[in-house]
This record gives sequence, C-alpha cells and structure tokens, in this order.
Amino acid sequence: MPSSALDPTDLRILARLQGDARITNVELAQAVNLSPSPCLARVRALEASGVIARHVTLLDPAAVGLDVTVFIQVALEKQVEPMLDKFERAVRDRPEVMECYLMTGDSDYLLRVMVPDVRALERFIVDVLSRLPGVGNIKSSFALKQVKYETALPLPGAQTPANALRPAPRRSARR
Repeated sequence: MPSSALDPTDLRILARLQGDARITNVELAQAVNLSPSPCLARVRALEASGVIARHVTLLDPAAVGLDVTVFIQVALEKQVEPMLDKFERAVRDRPEVMECYLMTGDSDYLLRVMVPDVRALERFIVDVLSRLPGVGNIKSSFALKQVKYETALPLPGAQTPANALRPAPRRSARR
C-alpha cells in the first residue's frame, strides 16, 4: 500500500501501534475513534499490504549483556555486483550486525554492530569481517553514549506517541 493510499485514520492507527504494539484492538479503536470491527479490519489490511511489516519486542541491550555498540565502515576492493552480493549475504547471517547499509562516499558499507565487549568486537573483526572475500578496508568507531534511539517512523500528519504526551504550548493571555 503506497503512502498516498494511507488516510488520516490509517496514520493514527500506525502511530499508536508504533508506540505500543500490545495495545488491544478495543483500546486502539477508542484511540483512533473507530469501532473495534472496522479498526481490526484496517490493521489486518495494513498487515496484508506490508505497511505493518512485523511485530517485535524491543530489549534493553545492557540488560542482555550487549554493552558495546560500534559503527564499522567497510570498503571493498572492487564494487562489482558478485562481491557486493557475497558481502551482503555474509553480514545478513551475523547476529551481531544490527544494521547494514550500502553507502555512497569513502566506504561501501556502514554496519551497526552490538557485542558484549571489546574482545568480542576484536573476534568479529579479525575472525569474520576481515576474512570476507573482497574486504579492503575496515574502520570502526565506538558509540560512547546513545543520545537518541527511535523505532517509530515519523508519519506525515499523524500525532506520534512521543508528541502526544507533550503538553500543548501555552498561549499568551494578551491579545
């Protein structure tokens, strides 16, 4: 379903679900001013069309022992399709690779990697990444602190849970 086919009610449903995927259909329907049956039909249509890709549970990385976040830039020796495909298949299979982007600029790929400690990072770089065919250069940067992390997409015209909780701006009493 292209974004142009999403009406304001769909956007409100999506914004609410991004904030709390465990909300009941009855609560969701109330929040978006629908009755439960049409609300559920819309959610199912959004799922069937692929707009809602999946439902997940977000974990606290520190609580599960993943204390180190590293951004790794990888430059390949050659940017030919077979080499790009091999690299992409290899990183898709690595659980420590949270995100991987094909980039423009100095590096070919940018990876966000999460590991328990620096030794695990060393093992990943030395034993895995540097051994992939065609890898020419690897640069890594440690994240010292996570300043912002969002999973909810900024939907056009929809009030998101984050700004739904903010108080309305005060208006001056003067005219």
